Amino acid sequence: MKSWCKTLLACGLSLGLLSACSSSDVEEEPVSPLSEIEASVFPTVSWSASVGNGVGPYYSRLRPAARYDKLYVADRYGQVVAFDEATGEKVWQKDFSSAFKDNVLAKNKGAKIAAGVTAARDKIFIGGESGLLGALDAETGDTEWSVIAGGELLSVPTVAEDLVVVSTSAGTLEAFNVDDGEKQWVYESKLPTLTLRGTGAANYEAGGFFVGTADGKIAVVIKNSGQAAWEQAIYTPKGGNEFTRMADIDMMPLIIGDNLYAVSFNGNLVSMELRTGRVVWTRKYSSFHELADSGVNLFLVDDHSRIYAVDRRNGLENWSNTELSNRDLTSPAVFKDYIVVGDFEGYLHFIDKSDGKIVGRIQVDSSGIFSQPLVVDDNIYVQTRSGKVARITLP
Repeated sequence: MKSWCKTLLACGLSLGLLSACSSSDVEEEPVSPLSEIEASVFPTVSWSASVGNGVGPYYSRLRPAARYDKLYVADRYGQVVAFDEATGEKVWQKDFSSAFKDNVLAKNKGAKIAAGVTAARDKIFIGGESGLLGALDAETGDTEWSVIAGGELLSVPTVAEDLVVVSTSAGTLEAFNVDDGEKQWVYESKLPTLTLRGTGAANYEAGGFFVGTADGKIAVVIKNSGQAAWEQAIYTPKGGNEFTRMADIDMMPLIIGDNLYAVSFNGNLVSMELRTGRVVWTRKYSSFHELADSGVNLFLVDDHSRIYAVDRRNGLENWSNTELSNRDLTSPAVFKDYIVVGDFEGYLHFIDKSDGKIVGRIQVDSSGIFSQPLVVDDNIYVQTRSGKVARITLP
């Protein structure tokens, strides 16, 4: 069986995705088969629905957003749907590609939605590979404004007070007014010769946007000016070629109290002081996934789908799980006493967060799950490659 990441390469996707599959290996690594488990939790699907055509043959981490008692979901081709969060009933559906009529530069490129969905300020913010960023009314789905950013949008927009910021594939962080889309500022970072196919979203805290860059740095950009307060490398690229020197930070920096946590591909997992950027500790891990946390633990899925629990106070590893290696796991999410991850065959795995043991699973859709599960109270929402959206609960 081929891993999904390797299968996508046969479809002619980007060189950046090639490096996401492996930084140095030439031989394909085997996908771990699913073994029998002693289940102690039994997840069920309480409702499901379909949204457009999903993401088709493309690698995408599109995921839903929940707010205002609704679940907002988009497909790659421009369909945006709002569901009643409790019942799964469709509230409204809009074709966002209609926004292209006002954007001559993008109308012939198709929607290609890859960034979204973010729900805030009574709006829905989504973006795509064409650079189109749009705001929809959260109640009706009507397009309020749309603009063209300076590069592809591959990660979720970040809303902070009166600004929405997006990280582009051109290495820029761009800020727009949430009410009318007027551009406020642009922050530029160095773009290496070769990068992963993706970007990390910014995290907002205390007047600054914290964002990872393609050359392995964390930068904090001041909201009011667009200027950098500080930049700090979490990994210095090494190696004799561009593949081994890749050090992308393709995740949203995780902020807990006075510390920030981030991980790079081909690089390190670090703890940093939020105010100064000083590195507190560093450990060797390689990942392009989001981090999750609970208690004193950070939870990490690395670039070979191995799962780790790391003490955020000192970086010491508490447990690891390699049973799902090379199954193209999603970023982890914390749900009650469990870590939840999806895989390329559409299984959702429940892992005891205290010891790393797999204690439950359910197959949602065989087309695969690539986006991080969304946890809202006692519910988990997932979006599959085929466009299925489902709510999973525990009896």
